[in-house]
Amino acid sequence: MPDQPPGRRRRLAWTLLGLTVLVLAASVVLGSLRGQTWNEKFAFIPVSASFAVVGALVAARTGNRLGWLFLAAATVSAVTVLAAAYAGPARTGQLPGAPWAAWLFGVILGPVGPLFFLTPLLFPDGRPPSSRWRPVIWVAVLGGLGASLCTALSSVEFRTDFPNLRDPVTVVAPLVTPYNVSQEAGTLVLLVGVVSMIVRFRRSGQEQRLQLKWVLYATAIAAVVVFVASDLTNSPLLEFEIVFPLIPAAVGIAIMKYRLYDIDRLISRTLGYAIVTGLLVGLYAGLVLLATQVLSITSPVAVAVSTLAAAALFAPLRRRVQHVVDRRFNRIRYDTDQTVAAFATRLRDAVELDTVRSDLLAVVNTAVEPAHISIWTAPAARRT
Repeated sequence: MPDQPPGRRRRLAWTLLGLTVLVLAASVVLGSLRGQTWNEKFAFIPVSASFAVVGALVAARTGNRLGWLFLAAATVSAVTVLAAAYAGPARTGQLPGAPWAAWLFGVILGPVGPLFFLTPLLFPDGRPPSSRWRPVIWVAVLGGLGASLCTALSSVEFRTDFPNLRDPVTVVAPLVTPYNVSQEAGTLVLLVGVVSMIVRFRRSGQEQRLQLKWVLYATAIAAVVVFVASDLTNSPLLEFEIVFPLIPAAVGIAIMKYRLYDIDRLISRTLGYAIVTGLLVGLYAGLVLLATQVLSITSPVAVAVSTLAAAALFAPLRRRVQHVVDRRFNRIRYDTDQTVAAFATRLRDAVELDTVRSDLLAVVNTAVEPAHISIWTAPAARRT
């Protein structure tokens, strides 16, 4: 697909995107008409939509294989959502052919996981790091086909997903062990893909490292939010729907190199605010406990004093923490600030214009590294 003519490639990409959006919209309408509640199957709609949009943009503009992979995974997952909406329980009763729709759901769902899990291995150019990694792709393909075959021939997972229906195809007894092995293959592909990203990062240049940072940053944010939500709530579906689309969005930014160099600033700001928030929360809790338990101050007064103290410390603490974080994770910004500060110090004692001009050119070249530098000065006023 990447070698197709640009016009044909774009038409195919936008067609697949339109088909995916149409199927997802039909799933929402069908589920609403049947009175179905939002569940884990429908929660995948925002994820499918995000992968479809990013896949279409990447495939249409660059032809990168990851774009087609995203589109294929999104289209297949959209069909599974529609099948689940058709076969799921509802107040209006079961529709004709509901068992077959449930069977189709299980069969098509098999390759979805391995398709998504191939992303780390193929990022950012759509190819594995070297030919030695290609067997991992075959493991993903065979794992997806194995899960589909087990579901097609037996009632494995059918009772769990659709307890009110009877599997229309049960050729053999439930193939639980082969099905579980096929599912574990997807997990193995994901883990190997993460290892491949580490290998790429160590061998890559500056641009590819920035691309990898975008995806690692989005993945870390999504993992932390889902992990925290799983501890605080029994059903972290909302958090999954919101944060998981960050991963395809980061992939799209990295591949199309849109604002690529902003990632160091994002990482440093995220770490800075996270550290400051943790310190202030600890300080606030400590002051409240000190006032109420040790000094026996009434609770409203203790809360007010602790809040004012935390608010007063926020700005100076943020500046100090951000300075330390930038020094480690945003070195370009840190070095630029140091260079500008040193220039400002020298400028106080400068008296010759030529010296200031040459010093300014050197500072701009060091801090910004432009392709060309020119300085315009106003002509001296005419003497009368």
